[in-house]
Amino acid sequence: MNDPIQSGPDDLPEPPDKEFPAPAPLESHGPARIISMCNQKGGVGKTTTTINLGAALAEYGRRVLIVDFDPQGAASAGLGINANEVDKTIYELLVAPRPDIRSAVRPTSSPGMDIVPANIDLSAAEVQLVNEVAREQALARVLRPVTDDYDVILVDCQPSLGLLTINALTASHGVIIPLETAFFALRGVALLVETVDRVRDRLNPRLQIDGILATMVDQRTLHSREVIERLEQAFGNKLYDTRIRRTVKFPDASVAAEPITSYAPSHPGAEAYRRLAREVIVRGNVALPKIGRASCRERV
Repeated sequence: MNDPIQSGPDDLPEPPDKEFPAPAPLESHGPARIISMCNQKGGVGKTTTTINLGAALAEYGRRVLIVDFDPQGAASAGLGINANEVDKTIYELLVAPRPDIRSAVRPTSSPGMDIVPANIDLSAAEVQLVNEVAREQALARVLRPVTDDYDVILVDCQPSLGLLTINALTASHGVIIPLETAFFALRGVALLVETVDRVRDRLNPRLQIDGILATMVDQRTLHSREVIERLEQAFGNKLYDTRIRRTVKFPDASVAAEPITSYAPSHPGAEAYRRLAREVIVRGNVALPKIGRASCRERV
């Protein structure tokens, strides 16, 4: 399974610095806020975060669509979808003259969360799109018909900054950057931030970095604590208060092809993603109840 948050021996819960209230239910759904889960470094927890954050948001009554935008198809496999056996994947939609995304949407085991699967065919899309008009906007065109059906669309990007990732950023309102708490993982963040700035300047003025998510955290090690300090200094309140710690349960849930929120609902890892979902909602990164929407943003 691709892109798991690596296992570790410490499953003890970490006391949160602040608490985020359970969100109020929504009276209606849509339009969706599109968020790209992006980092050009592999193995930092993009797919794990996409699946589990999506499932946690669905638990809180938000309608979620996951777009598997990685040719390795890890998000599809992690939700029990065999992308080699479905009629349509995101690849067929990207290259179709008149794409029908609803024909490619598949339900998952988590109520309220659907997925558009991907497989290795997606790797050919960059070559096929390179000579197309408005090639950076292919994904935005595909997603447009279903934005009113969901509250949030999570795009699980591949570990690169190629044309597919540029498509995801062009279609998105925000970017969440999962980042392993290791110094090697810090090195590529500046390039990613620069890429986001360029896409905002040239293709998508609404694009913003929603937040940096520290993953694979092991507070027992000085190394991990120092990296978090660096992130706090560099990104300030863009660093999510929620931390995702190392645990053996994330790979176990991936093998079981379900989110950790249903595989081990009382585990600290599941609680961490529920807390992240509440924090994301409070920050205004996904759908809020219409009443009090502005006040929630002001509290962050």
